[in-house]
Amino acid sequence: MGYQMRIEHIFDYANGLKKEEKSPGTVEKYLRDVQAFFRWLCEREVDKECTTEWKEYLQSQNYAPVTINSMLSALNSFLGYMGWEECRVKFLRVQRRMFRDQNKELNKEEYFRLLDTARALGKERLALLIETICSTGIRVSEVVYITVESVRSRKAQVCLKGKIRTILMPGKLCKKLLKYARKEKIAAGEIFVTKNKKSLSRRQIWQEMKRLCSHAKVEASKVFPHNLRHLFAVTFYRTGKDIVLLADVLGHSSIETTRLYLLSTGREHVRQLERLGLIS
Repeated sequence: MGYQMRIEHIFDYANGLKKEEKSPGTVEKYLRDVQAFFRWLCEREVDKECTTEWKEYLQSQNYAPVTINSMLSALNSFLGYMGWEECRVKFLRVQRRMFRDQNKELNKEEYFRLLDTARALGKERLALLIETICSTGIRVSEVVYITVESVRSRKAQVCLKGKIRTILMPGKLCKKLLKYARKEKIAAGEIFVTKNKKSLSRRQIWQEMKRLCSHAKVEASKVFPHNLRHLFAVTFYRTGKDIVLLADVLGHSSIETTRLYLLSTGREHVRQLERLGLIS
């Protein structure tokens, strides 16, 4: 037995995700993946055979296994919402990651080069935004919580994914943010806004960072908001070696999620092997 998927189903699903209070980023991502499946489906009925074919198609497109599983997660969520449980598809089995891709490893030297370059180009808002994300470890979706009021109290209350947590901000950063707010005549509310006083979109932040790369001579593959959060996590952990505290700071409910933030590129592992002295 198959089901006829219609565009109206996707609209209903979108409303369902919002009612579940999924973050805007999650809603956008899930809808993008479900829409990709809908286009591929090309008016065929949805059944277990076709969802399995979708999984095989994704594999043929040379997507990374984690990317495929992410897209399957979105599809399974949609199928569950529709009550088409028998069409759900199994995830690919992925070996536990030990190392991060060296091409995506942003180091502190490159980070400070991005800051210096942004300031040299007169992009003060971008420089301060990069510095805020990296020095607090916030998600790009949490930038809206950096307000004049929160900066004055040196802490922001973030409510996302059904969880509330407090983000503490360094005093030096708060002074910079308040100085910028005064200069831009922002007396209250969000600090990182457009000229029309609207919130910066995730896409806009991502694009501004990418455009900065060539000027700063930093590989574009290393520069995106979430990588700043990774750099914060690694730096924070190295100062205290407390993964439980780091998980709380990052807002993770699972230590395993935090562990993924601390993967090295393998270079440190190789150096440790060399120090073992087990080669004659």
